[in-house]
Amino acid sequence: MRMINYISIIAVPATIFLILLYGLIEKKAVFDIFIKGANDGVKMVIKIFPTLVGLFLAIGALSSSGVLDFIINLIKPILICTKIPPEIMPLAILRPISGSGSIAVATDIMKKYGVDSLIGLMVATIMGSTETTLYTIAVYTSSVNIKKTRFVLFAALAADITGMIASVVIWRILSKSFS
Repeated sequence: MRMINYISIIAVPATIFLILLYGLIEKKAVFDIFIKGANDGVKMVIKIFPTLVGLFLAIGALSSSGVLDFIINLIKPILICTKIPPEIMPLAILRPISGSGSIAVATDIMKKYGVDSLIGLMVATIMGSTETTLYTIAVYTSSVNIKKTRFVLFAALAADITGMIASVVIWRILSKSFS
């Protein structure tokens, strides 16, 4: 464990040192390249800022309006029939939209049910096996001016749904194996 702590402490400084060393060996203007990259990064942030503001506004409206609760109550009979816990649905709905929002929801669920509970384990697996799809697609496609995202969106959301269903199924199987 000490070795892992040591490696994690020196990882970033060692990487910076290796980059500087490589630049010096190759006789590159390392600082000038850094400044150009930082300048490009600022331009990119300015370019995608309106997209981010729109996403954060939509997330806030979705969370505050009670739409999530309405959707969950609407699909609750289907969830019960398929043995998907309704308690994980706020995360399942919010995860493709917002990383920070889904972390907050996952934390609340784990506080309520416990990290070692079946629901807590499903939530942790969903967090690790899915992506903030809409956010990622919006940021990446707006940064390179791609307007038609229909097929990417469909494939990415299908992958998220697969990850969520697999999380539930695998933990249902594992919970039976351990009991």
